Amino acid sequence: MLRKFQSLLVMIGLALTLPAWSLAGEARAENPLLHPEKAKLEAPAVFKVDVETSKGHFTMEVHRDWAPVGADRFYNLVKLGFYDDAFFFRVVRTPRPFMAQVGFNADPAVTAAWREATIVDDRVKQANTRGMVSFAKTNAPNSRTTQFFINYADNKYLDGYGFAPFAKVVSGMNVVDSLYSGYGEGAPQGHGPSQARIAREGNSYLKKEFPKLDRIIGMKIVEDGAKPAPDGKTP
Repeated sequence: MLRKFQSLLVMIGLALTLPAWSLAGEARAENPLLHPEKAKLEAPAVFKVDVETSKGHFTMEVHRDWAPVGADRFYNLVKLGFYDDAFFFRVVRTPRPFMAQVGFNADPAVTAAWREATIVDDRVKQANTRGMVSFAKTNAPNSRTTQFFINYADNKYLDGYGFAPFAKVVSGMNVVDSLYSGYGEGAPQGHGPSQARIAREGNSYLKKEFPKLDRIIGMKIVEDGAKPAPDGKTP
């Protein structure tokens, strides 16, 4: 009888906990950040984004005609809050000013969801000069996903490799200049963070082993270029 009673308690315990597991799974499945295939909004022709960082604010102005595919991807990512709490994991200023790069989500599961959500290349229309913003990519065509970088200097040679600027920093470039760069180039070329480990472990790895890195606290679209409809509503 005692064994039957204990078995019943175990069954009741499972019955009580299963709905909680189910709800947690459903909530995770409904997280829009885990569904890049649904991020299909078209960006306005021109819009501005306020970027709050651990060093202060700066503003980017996005021009869709410069790189429409990249601008659309960035617009969707900002709308979703993808970059909230993302670290500038690659900030290179020596031996010459180069770039500040960001774009891993704080949650490795979200980063994994976007790994294969690549976008086709844009034709390069603007040069990678100081303050211009481009998506990072590999040597393979059509490999852009979520990482972007801000140019610290005239890096026009990147134009020939297909890095297409979609935005520029229009205010607060001094904040971008002040991002912590002491770790230098990333591993294995340098002593900075390993991208493979960021993807696998997320912010816990960066906070533990690279505590001086600066991060994005949040991004918000402050001027999206949309025109009010005649009835006063935004289309």
